[in-house]
Amino acid sequence: QVQLVESGGGLVQAGGSLRLSCAASGRTFGGYGMGWYRQAPGKEREFVARISWSGTSTYYADSVKGRFTISRDNAKTTVYLQMNSLKPEDTAIYYCNADRVTTPAGIGDYWGQGTQVTVSS
Repeated sequence: QVQLVESGGGLVQAGGSLRLSCAASGRTFGGYGMGWYRQAPGKEREFVARISWSGTSTYYADSVKGRFTISRDNAKTTVYLQMNSLKPEDTAIYYCNADRVTTPAGIGDYWGQGTQVTVSS
């Protein structure tokens, strides 16, 4: 099993910044991509950003391009989401994801418990 623990959420005014962190632990084999998704009240969960195992490839939703930056540490067990120029519509629960992770139990996707981000106008 893989455990993902997010931190860094909170309340911020519009135009402000937050940095989310997601620490992965557990026995894995090989590399895997990690990403962030979010779910606003009354809406479905949506993709925000993703980073490859090597960190050389990143992908962003159009709504956050130019404002959010995803990165991961050298040990590749922690992924970050730097969020700048935050808008009220960024308010949501942000979830960390690790996809196609190989563990002794097989290959699967894993999710964190989520961290709340609230942007006031």
